[in-house]
Amino acid sequence: MDTRRLRYLLELSRHGAMRAVADVLGTTTSTVSQQIAVLTREVGTPLLEPDGRRVRLTPAGRRLADHAVTILAAVEAAHADLDPHAEPAGTVRVAGFATAVRRSVLPAVAHLARHHPGVQVHVSEYEPAEALAALLADDLDLALVYDYDLAPATTDPALAMSPLWTSTWGLGVPAADARRVRGEGTLAVFDAFRDHDWIGNSRNTADEDVVRTLASLAGFTPRVTHRADSLDLVEDLITASGRGVGLLPTGRPTHPGVALVPLADPAVRQRAFACTRRGRAAWPPLALVIDRLTH
Repeated sequence: MDTRRLRYLLELSRHGAMRAVADVLGTTTSTVSQQIAVLTREVGTPLLEPDGRRVRLTPAGRRLADHAVTILAAVEAAHADLDPHAEPAGTVRVAGFATAVRRSVLPAVAHLARHHPGVQVHVSEYEPAEALAALLADDLDLALVYDYDLAPATTDPALAMSPLWTSTWGLGVPAADARRVRGEGTLAVFDAFRDHDWIGNSRNTADEDVVRTLASLAGFTPRVTHRADSLDLVEDLITASGRGVGLLPTGRPTHPGVALVPLADPAVRQRAFACTRRGRAAWPPLALVIDRLTH
């Protein structure tokens, strides 16, 4: 099996059209078709099937494309090991939550554009569950996700996770109500706002899991009235009716109408991670991106 032909199959699995593969690899659609036809004969099983006027990968084709990522990563890693001066090149598909994209991915993209122009980074904003699903489906190379120490995520053993950072969170409340707290500790803070409208996350259950866990310890069930992904929108919901409360990071300036009440004993800590499929991080372009994110 010629590993160069695996590249054609892998790009077809990613882009879905031979014309797109030809554009990415700088060749013709005829060459793409011929190379995949040869690869089909080499493996002895159909890799493509008709899909209207186009084609799509068969189950065997998808499995081989999945193997191709690991095989090509190992080949490129071997070349880099033999030639340490070789310049990494390739397209790395990254998705993550908005804070991680701003904090880690965008600086990495700017650095790579200056120092490693052969590495292209395609960025999408996904919440953790969406990013992990896309990573496991091989629609991504790298996912930036988060959980909370009070509600740790259960991850697939097929994934490898590298810690990025940990941030402390407090409870955002209407500024006029900030003095409602009587007593010390997180449970006293939650109890003080038990009759307010609580704000969860519309696409990730971790935030709401933390709220419900702490509220239960404080002796009540929170009335989760609103759900939002954007931190700015969380603040807007807090101030809109004067009755909203929701988790916010402590290091972030808040709107004038929002007060951030610290949470301690127990503290609420968000943990961010960079995730890849196991065995994939050796691919030089991906390894370069991960190195920029974790150092």
